[in-house]
Amino acid sequence: MALKIRRRRRSPEGSMTVFEHLDELRTRIIIMIVAVAVGTAVAWPLYRPVFNLLTNPYCKFITQHPELAVDRVHPCRLVFLSILEPFLIKIKVVVFLGLVIALPIVLYEFWMFVTPALNPRERRFAIPFVVSSLFLFALGGLFAMLTLPKGLGFLLGFAGTSRLFSVLSISKFLSFVMLLIAAFGLSFEFPLVLVSLTAVGVLNSQRLRKWRRTAILLIALFAAVITPSQDWFTMTAMMVPLLIFYEISILIARLMKK
Repeated sequence: MALKIRRRRRSPEGSMTVFEHLDELRTRIIIMIVAVAVGTAVAWPLYRPVFNLLTNPYCKFITQHPELAVDRVHPCRLVFLSILEPFLIKIKVVVFLGLVIALPIVLYEFWMFVTPALNPRERRFAIPFVVSSLFLFALGGLFAMLTLPKGLGFLLGFAGTSRLFSVLSISKFLSFVMLLIAAFGLSFEFPLVLVSLTAVGVLNSQRLRKWRRTAILLIALFAAVITPSQDWFTMTAMMVPLLIFYEISILIARLMKK
């Protein structure tokens, strides 16, 4: 049975019924799922280089601390604990990479879904919104990879004794790394959210300045909850950029008012 995707009909004022909203939401979700599926197919041949990229921080750490390695000839090796684990790991990595590849389409579909609630001037921000989101997510992922070696050094450094060895499951390690990248990528969208709310008149520079102390507390709690390792180094590495982004958002809000 062929899948028929219908576009909603908008009135001249841009208003729609509840059922039209639901139909549009279904259409957008289907497009997102198809985009992720195509991205996953494209990502399949890229599994090996991405796998090496994600495991390089551990390899670098264990090479610098050979006393923690079980196999000192091949210290970079990670273990799998079940028959299905290698297959599931490959699926997990390529789906994650497929989502990253499909992210422009996912963000664009999301923006197009919310445009009926915006005025014509605000709808023109579709392309800047998508480009800014991609840049900030990529910046967050890069920051996560730069932070990861120090985080591993802090966490695994507690095992610095000749009676302890590193036998890490590849599934748990890669899940940890991908969760860390996703956490930093999503958290780096924070200034875009503030600027968007300022653009539509929900926030302004005065409110942001007034809420600065509360924002610092909430950012600290957010960093403590969302970081998978929950060590002080990773939490601080996430908290500091978010605080800087908050101050930059106040400055942008003031410029937008002018």
